[in-house]
Amino acid sequence: MDVRAALHDFLAREREAQAAFLAELVKTPSDNPPGDCAPIAARAEQLLQARGLAVERHSPPAERVQRAGMISVVNLIARRRFGAGPTVACNAHGDVVPPGLGWSTDPYGAEIRDGRMYGRGVAVSKSDFATYTFALLALEAAQAAGARLAGTVELHFTFDEETGGEVGPQWLLEQGISRPDYAISAGFSYGIVTAHNGCLHLEVEVIGKSGHAAQPERGIDALEAANAILDELYRYRKALAETRSKVSGIGHPTLVVGLIRGGINTNVVPDNVRFRLDRRIIPEEDPAAAESELRRLIESAARGRPGIRCEIRRVLLASPFVPRPGQERIAQALARNARAVFGVDVQAHGVPLYTDARHYSAAGVPTVLYGAGPRTLEEANGHRADENLVLDDLYRATEVVALTLLDLLQPAP
Repeated sequence: MDVRAALHDFLAREREAQAAFLAELVKTPSDNPPGDCAPIAARAEQLLQARGLAVERHSPPAERVQRAGMISVVNLIARRRFGAGPTVACNAHGDVVPPGLGWSTDPYGAEIRDGRMYGRGVAVSKSDFATYTFALLALEAAQAAGARLAGTVELHFTFDEETGGEVGPQWLLEQGISRPDYAISAGFSYGIVTAHNGCLHLEVEVIGKSGHAAQPERGIDALEAANAILDELYRYRKALAETRSKVSGIGHPTLVVGLIRGGINTNVVPDNVRFRLDRRIIPEEDPAAAESELRRLIESAARGRPGIRCEIRRVLLASPFVPRPGQERIAQALARNARAVFGVDVQAHGVPLYTDARHYSAAGVPTVLYGAGPRTLEEANGHRADENLVLDDLYRATEVVALTLLDLLQPAP
């Protein structure tokens, strides 16, 4: 029997089971924050074992988990060795942003309407737990039908992407628990991502002195000083638009002040204001230089304001994911198979997001993003109410990944 036909037939028979597998993950809350992700790892382990896969549990030290701002993390690896050859890691994350308001359905209900499954994390990226698991099972079906395979597939299911991936993929690679030759990370059905932005998060604390609102001159207004700093940051943001990336799909560096809090009461001069900012770093930029520039700007804006003190703390620095030699082999195989399965050209491009793929690339592993996600995050309401996934995209993307694994693990003539 033709092994590709066997692979296709297996996935066609397993569609209902694959949707049920994904639904069980969506029904298990894994909000990060707060980041108590041991329960979702336990449920994923049960589901993998029910499909006959042996699962390894790898828990980072508790103090490192706490430093990452999380409560619990258990990383899962399922390995399937088909013989001597390259190791391909498939990584997806099971932690999700909290659901927020505005849902038309239970965010943990995994309801299916008009061919779409709804729920928090169904597109970002619990979907690719199902993609990669059933792609591996299809590869086993192809082997049973006579496919000659040489190499290993590893499923890396981690649970800290929303806080930076430092106790998930980064820790697994640092510890030598996995040493893959290639990596495929959670992504999109209609595009192959070969580059993405980095990200810098800073927390800025502006410290003044409280005073009664009836005598404000006796205080030192931290909010007034923070306002001056914010004015400079917003001027800087406009200037960032003049720097353009050469990577298709990535525009220019961006800056957003996304969180601010401070003050004591309505009738008190505020003595403390804190805000957090997000600075996206395009692949052509040096992350350290971007951080230094931003720190200088903030310190300069605060300087010269008597009694004001400004403290800056780095929360996150994620380097950009940049093209790496060897990446083209995965990208070409994915493009070829996507063309056959979807009937459209699926191009390589960059995205302005940042993901766990950067950890594999930084470790020297040729990496791309591809999975069951939508054309755009907006289309799937990623990180918004009514997040959803077109199930037909899940089924077809799974076949694309399975065929690509088949290509990558074909023994040399």
